[in-house]
Amino acid sequence: MAKSKIQFICQNCGSAFPRWSGKCDGCGDWNTLSEESPDTGIGANPGKTLSKGSPVKLVSLAGNVEEAPRIASGIKELDRATGGGFVQGSALLVGGDPGIGKSTLLMQASATIARQGHSVVYVSGEEAVAQVRLRAKRLGAIEANVGLAAETSVENIIATLETGPPPALVIIDSIQTLWTNQAPSAPGTVTQVRNSAQAMIAYAKKTGACVVLVGHVTKEGQIAGPRVVEHMVDAVMYFEGESGHHYRILRTVKNRYGPTDEIGIFEMSDKGLREVSNPSELFLGERNASAPGAAVFAGIEGTRPVLVEIQALVVQSTLGTPRRAVVGWDNSRLSMVLAVLEAHCGIRLGDHDVYLNVAGGYRIVEPAADLAVAAALVSSLCNAALPSDAVYFGEVSLSGAVRPVSQFAQRIKEAGKLGFTRATTPKPTGSKENTASIDLHPVTELTGLVAQIAAGKGAAGVAKAG
Repeated sequence: MAKSKIQFICQNCGSAFPRWSGKCDGCGDWNTLSEESPDTGIGANPGKTLSKGSPVKLVSLAGNVEEAPRIASGIKELDRATGGGFVQGSALLVGGDPGIGKSTLLMQASATIARQGHSVVYVSGEEAVAQVRLRAKRLGAIEANVGLAAETSVENIIATLETGPPPALVIIDSIQTLWTNQAPSAPGTVTQVRNSAQAMIAYAKKTGACVVLVGHVTKEGQIAGPRVVEHMVDAVMYFEGESGHHYRILRTVKNRYGPTDEIGIFEMSDKGLREVSNPSELFLGERNASAPGAAVFAGIEGTRPVLVEIQALVVQSTLGTPRRAVVGWDNSRLSMVLAVLEAHCGIRLGDHDVYLNVAGGYRIVEPAADLAVAAALVSSLCNAALPSDAVYFGEVSLSGAVRPVSQFAQRIKEAGKLGFTRATTPKPTGSKENTASIDLHPVTELTGLVAQIAAGKGAAGVAKAG
């Protein structure tokens, strides 16, 4: 009788190896390989004989197209991030740090959906029924139309769901606690997470219920478990926020039924999460307009304009290698802006420590913040405060030129709503009818802006100097 082959699976990335080793060659982590049988793990044997399949009916691609049926949650910021609500028959994966508010958000969403007459099932694998009820009472989210269970067996969960009509929404908190009889490994392992997620997704596709899976995140900020789970679901959202701040951001990174660049912003309180309809006021609420090294950036998140303060501190270094500390922006992007300032503007920062921070713990990912970062750096170096009523945005190229950015008018319109009267921007390429409320100071080169800030004149004369 042939000896059964054994393979070793990395519990972090899912890579399979024929023998054990201390370090995974796939992800580089140590002591993550676990022994599993090839009959149940990733890359399992399909068996010696395969049953003959049945042909499926092919349809034309040029058929009638209908919008995906959605269930609005009643929470506008959540509906914005999902693209208009939960799609029936879809599977969503929501990740975030422990205690960030994932369960709170989904508990509030389940209550608002239940108030619309839809049935909701909330399955908790981490808390007892009494604990979930206490949290729901504190949030004011107690609804009789929300079914509650504390269970970790996938087979038991699906059997319970099939006893009646399919619910509109099923929440699994969390996927790392589930286990299935199809895999002999412990809950939370790669095989268990993959098989459990596959079973819940199959239930969603078969019944038309929307299944929301809550996922833990690793210390690197990625959802724990195999990355294949993110490919299996229809949408992946991250719930972000800093422990020292009271706001939270729901960011969509994958969505088969909507945009992937939208965000929803919430404020955490003792009564749960509150929607923030105007995030710019939140990020600028504690701004010190007279301090040097602070520039207001007019950014875009999806279709939403967001104004946020960028803070810079440039001080003489006492170390052989100056510090470069960045919070909320790309470190490589800061190095590029520093190189452009030194090469084309004569700003010597090689013997200075540079600290850059995006106020409120917000994270910027678009290159349009280059101009605001450069203005904040020069302002701090020269100890000259920037005008309190000015905003900055524009992409800086390696040649020192300021490149145009998208959605120019939307940025200007949002700045005008918040009382800003001037804007240092790239040269506009479209219509100016939506920018009449703000005095524009377009720049084509970074050198003009640097000269005006260094002279203590702010941004008022940037257009002439550029």
